[in-house]
Amino acid sequence: MATPHISAPDGAFAKTVLMPGDPLRAKLLADTFLEKPELVTSVRNIYGYTGTYKGVPLSVMASGMGIPSIGIYSYELYKFYDVENIIRIGSAGAYSDRLNLLDIVLADTAVSDSTYALLNSGNLAHILYPSAHINEKILAKANELGITCKHACVNSADVFYGSEKAESWQEIRDRTGADCVEMESFGLFETARAMGKGAACLLTISDSFVTDQVLTAEERQKSFMEMMRLAVESAIEL
Repeated sequence: MATPHISAPDGAFAKTVLMPGDPLRAKLLADTFLEKPELVTSVRNIYGYTGTYKGVPLSVMASGMGIPSIGIYSYELYKFYDVENIIRIGSAGAYSDRLNLLDIVLADTAVSDSTYALLNSGNLAHILYPSAHINEKILAKANELGITCKHACVNSADVFYGSEKAESWQEIRDRTGADCVEMESFGLFETARAMGKGAACLLTISDSFVTDQVLTAEERQKSFMEMMRLAVESAIEL
């Protein structure tokens, strides 16, 4: 059935969905990796595709930016389209010098000051976790493919631009223990937890708060492709 935000018919999505934030990155992933990708939804230009990878049904759909956005799309995929697993794939800024530009990171924890979990299900936690079985599958596949994948605690921020009155990134890092920052994982993990579904998050370090380094557009493209390859290879074994 169509929802307020997804126009796909029943059965349009595979059991596992890869979810980048950017609709154009969703299109790139579908065009690059999926066999016979079909655009199944484009409401608000949030593109969703379904095809196969190595003969296994697989979908990819954008989440937009921020916890509320991924919360809406993940809920509707889980609830109305019988999706079982969502793997977020995105970028992050490093808070730690152990994470370098181009590193691929697997979130083992998401921390946030967001009230999303409280408002979603009455969950008071500010620390949430991905699905262990999906993380195990991703790590095993990374080892098989010879791809280095680092564990990290991820801070899911509600604010991208903060004023001078806001906490510094160092203060946030020290208070939360986060290794890097992005804006969606906490929302995905909470939605999956509340609905008894699977969720994980793969990230590429695109910039560093520690060194002030930032990837070029070409470097982003290359590094994201490696992360995407790991994601699709892991997803078809779920």
